[in-house]
Amino acid sequence: MKRIIICILVLASARPLFAQSNFYKFSVGGGVAATQSFTEVQKHSFGFAGYGTLDYLFTPFLSLGIEVQKGEINGGNYKTSWLNREFVNSYKALNFNAKVSLGAILDGRYNGPSDLLKGLYIGTGIGAIHNDVLYSTGLDPEDRNYATICHVTSKDIYFPFNLGINVHFADGEGFYRYVLNFNYQGNLTLGEGLDGYDDSRNTFRSGTLDVYTFFSVGVKYNFGTMGLSRKTWRKY
Repeated sequence: MKRIIICILVLASARPLFAQSNFYKFSVGGGVAATQSFTEVQKHSFGFAGYGTLDYLFTPFLSLGIEVQKGEINGGNYKTSWLNREFVNSYKALNFNAKVSLGAILDGRYNGPSDLLKGLYIGTGIGAIHNDVLYSTGLDPEDRNYATICHVTSKDIYFPFNLGINVHFADGEGFYRYVLNFNYQGNLTLGEGLDGYDDSRNTFRSGTLDVYTFFSVGVKYNFGTMGLSRKTWRKY
């Protein structure tokens, strides 16, 4: 009887340990993205960009990070627009963001394929964007097949809103070191620099702001010191 009681006490004390696991606290990543503009320019064209990230993980499901972007945001068509508007923004952007995953509230036990849901996340932050814009101001008086082009640079504050999923893959020791990431980001800018056209009066009346979206696919690599999660975060 004494041995049975001792075994029960040992198992009871060990139970919290089984519900814990280690995770890497740093993550670096990068990938490619498609951008789309939503400004006063009527045609919302697509562009391409690349990005890089560095994140600190407080838990496997809560992170604070830095993201840099570089690419193009396009819009308009000077031949079909009634204002002859078209622009190409060769932009650079940097933002600080926080993300929280569904795993923060789901059951902490490992459940195989259903663990994919734990990687779903939302997030937001704040950043700065440097706009380098070529934009048309009308048709060339001497040749109606070409546009008159102007160049302008500017800086704006913007707010990124993220919705995405991290698909984790374990290394040989069972720790989740490799990540495949899909992310959809909406970026709300405070300013008129995204397309080069200063429509501040129209913007004030309509209440609209310049927006661009950023749909990305990338990979991440988890590394560094180990943290201890209260939820099971190992494949085995």
